[in-house]
Amino acid sequence: MQKTFELELKKIDELTVYLIKLLQNDDYIVILRGDLASGKTTLVKNYVKKLNLDDLVTSPTFSLQAVYSSNIFHYDMYNKTLNEFISLGMLEEFEKKGTHFVEWGDEKLEEILKDYGYNVILIEIEKKDNKRLYKINA
Repeated sequence: MQKTFELELKKIDELTVYLIKLLQNDDYIVILRGDLASGKTTLVKNYVKKLNLDDLVTSPTFSLQAVYSSNIFHYDMYNKTLNEFISLGMLEEFEKKGTHFVEWGDEKLEEILKDYGYNVILIEIEKKDNKRLYKINA
């Protein structure tokens, strides 16, 4: 299933509400792809906020992983190769029940996760002036 949203950042709630409904019935790994400052962390931040959780959401670029309210996991692979990510034991983290958001996950990671049988959703974010184009492949 593919769906697109073209939204101003202040209207990101439309996308977030859609994601909450999409992700509510199972465990998912959501791979977020987009240029620097395209809004990957902003999307995760808004998702957590829309669930009425009080967690402080920041990019886990240097910590590699953040956990919000015990079942929302947030990873950032910007400074790591896939081999480094795997050697740090991060693939095992995906076994935990919940929703996993992975910034900068590449095609190889996506392929590995699908081969292991995980539910993977890809969201590609493209900057367009004061809007963002979100392409969701579920």
